[in-house]
Amino acid sequence: MEAEAAWSLFEEPADFRPASPPPTEIEQVLVDGTHVKLQLVGSHPLWGHYLWNAAPTMANYMLERADTFVYNRTILELGAAAGLPSIACGKHGARTVIATDYPDPDLMNNLHANIDANACSATRAEGYIWGADPCALLQHTPEQYDTILMSDLIFNHQAHAALLTTCDQCLTTDAARRPQILVFFSHHRPSLAEKDMQFFALATERGYACQKIGQWLLEVCESVLPYNLQAHVSE
Repeated sequence: MEAEAAWSLFEEPADFRPASPPPTEIEQVLVDGTHVKLQLVGSHPLWGHYLWNAAPTMANYMLERADTFVYNRTILELGAAAGLPSIACGKHGARTVIATDYPDPDLMNNLHANIDANACSATRAEGYIWGADPCALLQHTPEQYDTILMSDLIFNHQAHAALLTTCDQCLTTDAARRPQILVFFSHHRPSLAEKDMQFFALATERGYACQKIGQWLLEVCESVLPYNLQAHVSE
């Protein structure tokens, strides 16, 4: 009996699987010279261990047009990962910024750590599943958000409807506040580019006016994956 108790059919030896890679640290220099230090989780099935090109491109685009996109605005980021756009907005005059990602401990602990490391008091992190009850998000700004950010999310084709449901629930309808959704993305799988673009067709069906605002061909650089990047705004 003692021998049986010491052995389990389904128990793996401690060194059976390779250990998860440790977190990595990078420093991103924004267009105005601001240095943002970021920690990336070592590995994650939701791709939070990369700083995709869309995030720094979005952050710089917004800072170059801060009067329109940042100053005194309430901002919600979906799928924030390391949180670069949210941190950039929080450090450059946004009134309230809520950076959200899937409520996984590794992702959320990392996001909280990045916000704290960059002394970004205007930015807070919340775990959130797209399309779910937004009550916790709206507690930060009961009058809804002026801007919603999506950085490299629309390759999740099955999530298009849920993403837009969150926009329906969280984006202000007050035209005087210039509500807008910024969507920066690449076609991660070029063969499925048409399915990526269906996000904008669905957004149009729901009453959003969608406009392409830019396209960038980015070079390979360390810690950032390269691709042809596009950006759209929906209002």
